Amino acid sequence: MMHPGMLYWWKTHRGGGGWDAYAGCGHAAREEHGWRSRRDRWRDAYEASHHDSELGAGALGVRRPLRYLAYKLDLDEQQVSELARILSELKTERAQAEVDGRRATTALADAIAGEQFNAERANEAGAMRVATAEHLRDAVIKALGRIHALLEPEQRERLAYLIRTGTLQI
Repeated sequence: MMHPGMLYWWKTHRGGGGWDAYAGCGHAAREEHGWRSRRDRWRDAYEASHHDSELGAGALGVRRPLRYLAYKLDLDEQQVSELARILSELKTERAQAEVDGRRATTALADAIAGEQFNAERANEAGAMRVATAEHLRDAVIKALGRIHALLEPEQRERLAYLIRTGTLQI
């Protein structure tokens, strides 16, 4: 059984009715006049943010890192284009790391699936994971070095602040 307060909330927030629908100012009437509720705007923004961008899902821990960094760091056009190249390369490295991680997981599953535990196969999978992590670490450090060279001192300070506060994750 649903609490009456929850029922009211459900109807008003999920478009399930309410008195406005009977007064000719429900969803259809609002859309006809171009009015959009805050919920509709948030839903549209959420859906738009979950479509793949040119950089995919967060090369640096935010959904659209290029647009976010361009705004927060006040980048010029040349900086934006170079940052796009850097983030694209980093995205490729992370995608490869995911593939390698799945291969290592498969190897671990194979090691345990047989009649006897295959320690050699498990060691290979572990070594693969370590090598992937080291390669990804090197790629991130290289990308950060290139970003550092690209930015002005004030922009570097703002980037460092975003990293320190956890707004931007690397």
